[in-house]
Amino acid sequence: MLKRGFKDKVVVITGGASGIGLATARRFAEAGAQCALLDMDEESLAAREKEFHADGLSVMTCPCDVTRKPDCDEAINTVIRRLGGIDVLFNNAGITQRSRFVDTRAEVYRNVMEVNFFGALYCTKAAIDSIIERRGMIIVNESIAGVAPLPGRTGYSASKHALHGLFTSLRTEVGHLGVHVMIVCPGFIRTNLQDRALGADGRVTDKPQSFVGRQDTPESAAEAIFKGASRQKDLLVLTAAGKLGCWISRLAPGFYQRQITRRFKSELEG
Repeated sequence: MLKRGFKDKVVVITGGASGIGLATARRFAEAGAQCALLDMDEESLAAREKEFHADGLSVMTCPCDVTRKPDCDEAINTVIRRLGGIDVLFNNAGITQRSRFVDTRAEVYRNVMEVNFFGALYCTKAAIDSIIERRGMIIVNESIAGVAPLPGRTGYSASKHALHGLFTSLRTEVGHLGVHVMIVCPGFIRTNLQDRALGADGRVTDKPQSFVGRQDTPESAAEAIFKGASRQKDLLVLTAAGKLGCWISRLAPGFYQRQITRRFKSELEG
């Protein structure tokens, strides 16, 4: 399979002001792409724009709250108007939740779905015509939680399973048009996502996070995402623990469930 090149391509990244989104934007920009960062944190966007320009990298920024369809439409249309179209859309913006199902308010699930699922849906709907026209690519930052159970994160897992269903099905509709869809399943990555995790009452939780294996860096994840995109992979699972967990959950689901429940027991009871 021929590798995709990204020089002079327009790459749009939601949640692009920090974490995996920022690191991935920098990696694409270093390869010659024109990057557009979408984020609701306008102060961070301004700082990132200065940093990219200081390093001689091409970037534009657009404030965008992905839970609001008008924001997504406006941001995507601004990118298309200023840069001519969209070659790659990386649906990366996300939020997580850490609390037991029996304790968690229903509105927490709605909040998580609004960011993780509907945010990706809104941006993809706004960009899809341009992506089809340019035979581009959609990248989705899913999670191991989208393919395997994860205790204490039923809302987060539900949103990621929804993403998996949406974008694997979309792949069947647009593949013959030259559009590729790559789903990324990170393991545990050190970002500020966990610092903003919602608790049972919808406020940011102060409960410590449990994780499996060694936490990886956003830069390592970005390099893997860039290489996976260039090779047009369908599914990209990150971190050794993530790959192991993905396979065990498929081959021995009962064993995986017992082990992961034991591993996260202290977090759920804390």
